[in-house]
Amino acid sequence: METFKKIILIKVLLSFTLVLLAPSRETLTIADSQPVEPFRKLINAIGNVETNFDTLAYNPVENAVGFFQIRPVRLNDYNKRTGNHYKLEDLYDYRVSEKVFLYYASEIGPYDFEKISRRWNGSGPMTSGYWKRVKMFI
Repeated sequence: METFKKIILIKVLLSFTLVLLAPSRETLTIADSQPVEPFRKLINAIGNVETNFDTLAYNPVENAVGFFQIRPVRLNDYNKRTGNHYKLEDLYDYRVSEKVFLYYASEIGPYDFEKISRRWNGSGPMTSGYWKRVKMFI
């Protein structure tokens, strides 16, 4: 009987030891998070107003191209400021057009969609109507 008690005691001690030495049952979960894109709603709204999301849009009156309808004067300014050498036809590539747009939008910051929209469209009182159209899609 004494041997039986010793065996039980050894088993109990071993089980506590194993619990202490065993790896934790806690788990770490790594979630794939979405990038922060503070301009995404504005980009979509402007794309809707400018071209109805057409990356191949061309306006012969203003010689404006791509999703954001970027004109040569804007592209020349962008190239001068950034040291890039994009051509007007490069703006049919959405990624290039978005890069140009985000450059100017970032100068203002992500929290003033009205100011960004109006400056993107030009200057003066006519930009008020443009902002109203953009705001409908935000």
